[in-house]
Amino acid sequence: MSNINISKLLNIYNYFDGIIITDENAVIKYYTNFRTDLYNLRLDEVIGKTILEIHPEMKEEDSTIIRVLKTKKPIYDHVEHLTNIHGDKMTNICSTLPIMQGGRIVGAIDYSRCIDDDFHKNAERRQIVISNISTKDEELYHIEDIVSTSKKINELKKMIPMIANTESAVMIYGETGTGKEMIAQSIHSSGPRASKPFVSQNCAAIPDTLLESTLFGNCKGAFTGAEDKAGLFEIANGGTIFLDEINSMSIAMQAKILKTIEEKKVRRIGSHDSIVFDVKVLCALNKDPMKCINEGFLREDLFYRLSTVLIEIPPLRERIADIPMMVNYFVGLNNLKMNKNIMGVSSEVMEIFCNHKWPGNVRELKNIIEGAFNIIGSNIINKSDLPAYMFNHFEKEHNTILKMDDNLSLLEKVYEYEKRIITMALDSTGSITQAAKRLKISKQALNYKILKFGLKSKK
Repeated sequence: MSNINISKLLNIYNYFDGIIITDENAVIKYYTNFRTDLYNLRLDEVIGKTILEIHPEMKEEDSTIIRVLKTKKPIYDHVEHLTNIHGDKMTNICSTLPIMQGGRIVGAIDYSRCIDDDFHKNAERRQIVISNISTKDEELYHIEDIVSTSKKINELKKMIPMIANTESAVMIYGETGTGKEMIAQSIHSSGPRASKPFVSQNCAAIPDTLLESTLFGNCKGAFTGAEDKAGLFEIANGGTIFLDEINSMSIAMQAKILKTIEEKKVRRIGSHDSIVFDVKVLCALNKDPMKCINEGFLREDLFYRLSTVLIEIPPLRERIADIPMMVNYFVGLNNLKMNKNIMGVSSEVMEIFCNHKWPGNVRELKNIIEGAFNIIGSNIINKSDLPAYMFNHFEKEHNTILKMDDNLSLLEKVYEYEKRIITMALDSTGSITQAAKRLKISKQALNYKILKFGLKSKK
């Protein structure tokens, strides 16, 4: 089965309760269910079985998966009434699509959502971040790969096509691991330069002496061993150049970059001739640009030249609501990569994840899940599968809460305990709404407690 096709198809729907992927014989190869409260099948009861085996009352002609495998045509928004091997009943609306490879059908993918209760009436869209799987023809992220419940990220998604259709420079800033290059690639992929080169260079990866040659090129004889070589500005001509961690360049190098971008001309090292280029310039910083300017790591004139459009990517600790969907995605991705059937993470692990500060952001989460897959001894990722620094920090936070002055009365201890719990919830979520959900109280009740304890409010 083609991983390329799977990654594309998973991007089609961002509102569903379950996914099934089968091979050409209707044998289930991948299964995810978010409504275990209604329809609880274990992974080992599903993987390797046909769709008719897990739904014994279903006939072939009623199965959209079997019909799609036979006709090679997708079926959209089909209502189906299901009864599984345990007698659990569920009414779904589903869409089933063929998975094609080399002109032949190799499987089917079925998305479904429950429609027999009120669960979805007020629910937020459930979205999963699906990364592009690289091929020679499809190496870059696209706008549909950026999926989040964050209002800020979804507003950015709406802006990207407009940003992509201008010649203006774009500056993206955010902590390491937040996905700045993903945004840069999506801008390139969404505009008229999409068919032209996208050239990326991490400016922190090489010293200035080599960076100058890399960006501007050099002529034969310019220095010992030098040959004629085009720089990245020339290579990106007609397309986009992305300069990551531009604040790591020396101030002198930044002056050269500024002149090159202003004149839209580049001169190879050792040459007297200038070469005109046409590129859209994107850059990124891993710190707030104004802080970089104040600390002397970024020229103010370069900032104003490159920040025509300024984009901030929030850290993962401010997008706690995204963590469950990212966990589901990374678990699914590693199941495919490592040929495993891990169902997810334990409730204890999810609590640790939601209280972790995530200094490494999405990249850290991705690596932790992958690391757990290497040592896991069951079909659920447990606390013992995590790196020690994560739960040591978590336990330290909770132990701090439990330590109270023995001279306090019971009422005073309860007051302090409640205050600390609410403070932690506010610190680990992006808004009062999310904190209230975490604490399982109403937003109005939380606002009252914030006033009661004199805490700093969030929007």
